[in-house]
Amino acid sequence: MAIKLKITWVKSAIGYPKNQKLTVATLGLKKLNQSVVHNDTPAIRGMIKTVSHLVAVEELEA
Repeated sequence: MAIKLKITWVKSAIGYPKNQKLTVATLGLKKLNQSVVHNDTPAIRGMIKTVSHLVAVEELEA
């Protein structure tokens, strides 16, 4: 079974470096408290690690 990740933006990126703001946007998040679902890949895990203090992550069974 493929694992999917539900990523929810929970904290504003105001006051954080530009690369973190761009990472949030690259994940597909546009508004606070918005959630997106992505496949569990090393690239997505790396982006989550960069902004782990701004997002909440849940693992979903596909």
